[in-house]
Amino acid sequence: MGYLLLGAFAGCADGSSPLRPPAPVEAPSLLSENSELEALPLRRPLIPPSLEDLPVDDLLATPMLRDSSFMEEVQEWVDYWTTSASSWFPDYLRRMTWFEGTVDSTLASHGLPPSLRYLPVIESGYSPVAVSRANAVGLWQFMAPTAKDMGMEVTALVDERRDPLKSTEAASVYLGQLYEEFDSWFLALAAYNSGPGRVRRLLVRRAPLEPRTDGLYWELRSYLPRETREFLPKLFGAIVVAGNPTSHGYTVPAQDPFSFDWVSVPDATTLDVIAKASESADTEISRLNPQYVRGMTPPLREVSVRVPKGKGEVFSRNYALIPVDERVSFVEHAVASGETLSHIAVLYRVSVSDLRAANPSVRPRYLRIGAMITVPVSAGLKRDSKPGS
Repeated sequence: MGYLLLGAFAGCADGSSPLRPPAPVEAPSLLSENSELEALPLRRPLIPPSLEDLPVDDLLATPMLRDSSFMEEVQEWVDYWTTSASSWFPDYLRRMTWFEGTVDSTLASHGLPPSLRYLPVIESGYSPVAVSRANAVGLWQFMAPTAKDMGMEVTALVDERRDPLKSTEAASVYLGQLYEEFDSWFLALAAYNSGPGRVRRLLVRRAPLEPRTDGLYWELRSYLPRETREFLPKLFGAIVVAGNPTSHGYTVPAQDPFSFDWVSVPDATTLDVIAKASESADTEISRLNPQYVRGMTPPLREVSVRVPKGKGEVFSRNYALIPVDERVSFVEHAVASGETLSHIAVLYRVSVSDLRAANPSVRPRYLRIGAMITVPVSAGLKRDSKPGS
């Protein structure tokens, strides 16, 4: 079956991510960039990888498809996606149906190759809550500094890298910038994976006068990290399989588009309250709003929230009836002797930064015994209850 390669997710925007496949869960865990690929001896494939069923765009028109060494590595990844990855690849395809309309329309609005819709397959398994050990986050696996440079909010309460709309817009702008700079989709994607600075330095050092072509990436890839060396064959292997699932033993998932109504929330409100007001399931509100990382909207400002399609009016009617002091589900913790914010964070399974965001007036080094600390609710906790109670 060709190489049995150990790796699932690849690079991230201006960062690194792992190569070992995660368990098939909504928020796959990734390994560090030091993970090594291992392989068994290559056997020539009986059927070469085919992209004939996909419309040709600037990425798929690459001359590298006529390079036998490149296509052999693509076949290794085709084998991987259809064998070792077969237990979780259907989840990738299912999640892809949620967001492909958003991704396709955004790529088109920026004049980018439609085949870039398959990039989140290898980046995150199309999970908006995917997080790497290097802390790259979201469908497009942005590192925090790059995300902030692209105008996304990354705080203790809101992480727009997890927002499928804003992150896809940012990724499209970023990919367009990289292509404009490097004039080759292979070089641009290598820069997306390993960081543009690394690719710039490599070109200046090794090929300052060479035309910027896809073939140049292939010639210089030995100077790039292993993950980046594998990035393009891995992507094209995913394009082959995800572009024609039925030919590779997978069932095409039923369409489940990411559809919703926008509603306005004027101040801090937890997602369970929004679910109740919109007469929707908590899980559906969380799926539509993964950017609210603590399950609540930020205080002291108005934000837009997504509710299921057709639920906007009922939300507005019900929300207006909820008293202001009942719009946030929380635990109020009385500080005991010797406790610090770190102790309280561990007790309630939240981060210290989340506690500080929910208690902006609290001075961590001067906690008073008996002082009330507001703890944003974690899943399963109820008002005025402690974990395990």
